[in-house]
Amino acid sequence: MKTLGVDLAAATKKTAAAVIEWLPGSARLVHLSLDVDDREIVELFGATDMTGVDCPVGWPDALIPFLTGHLALNPAPVLEHDGIAGRRLLAYRDTDRFVTGQTGLIPLSVSADRLAHPAMRCAVIQAKIAALHGPQARDGSGRLAEVYPAASLKIWGLNGRGYKGRAETERLSLLLDSLTAQAPWLDLAGYGNKLAGSDDLFDAVVASLTARAVARRLTLVPDRAHAAAARTEGWIHLPSAGLDTLVG
Repeated sequence: MKTLGVDLAAATKKTAAAVIEWLPGSARLVHLSLDVDDREIVELFGATDMTGVDCPVGWPDALIPFLTGHLALNPAPVLEHDGIAGRRLLAYRDTDRFVTGQTGLIPLSVSADRLAHPAMRCAVIQAKIAALHGPQARDGSGRLAEVYPAASLKIWGLNGRGYKGRAETERLSLLLDSLTAQAPWLDLAGYGNKLAGSDDLFDAVVASLTARAVARRLTLVPDRAHAAAARTEGWIHLPSAGLDTLVG
């Protein structure tokens, strides 16, 4: 099995991809790239078994009727979201609230924060994948799943706070050391220095590890209460077991 992890930015710059090949009892990082364009992502998707993308794959269900009502000068669906509680339904998806309940982390809003632009690119990439490989379910039941590296790290007992940015390379290096100590079966294949110097590349590796958890059904999947929203809004897959369960 090969898993692809993508840390998706709004543009090619700072978009990272990592492919891990899984063997009995071990895994090896076989591809690592930065400043990745759409074409490479689609090609890597086609060459791997499961992809984890660190980017929302959909928007809140409530957002569409809100915008449609506003566009048509129809006040009814707009006034349904009067007040801060109503506007939270426009900003956050069902899966975002689930992640907060499980981990205490608050994902950025896909419709009201910096994720909006990357999510638009993600939608285009999903369409390109669909044209070549068929549509991929937004709930992660196909070959593409939404992942959240910060949440995966927390669940795996790793301190994923404060490692992003050029000024935090020391923290990133320590985090990488912690990851490799917990996963001695993971061969970084000489990419260690690159990973220690780029939080984008590091997140792509964590996304690829999480994709393996999805493939092995070792993540929290939507139950009946969340299933309908997951199919339209997307679903962030949180690991349900430790790093050691990924090999076997």
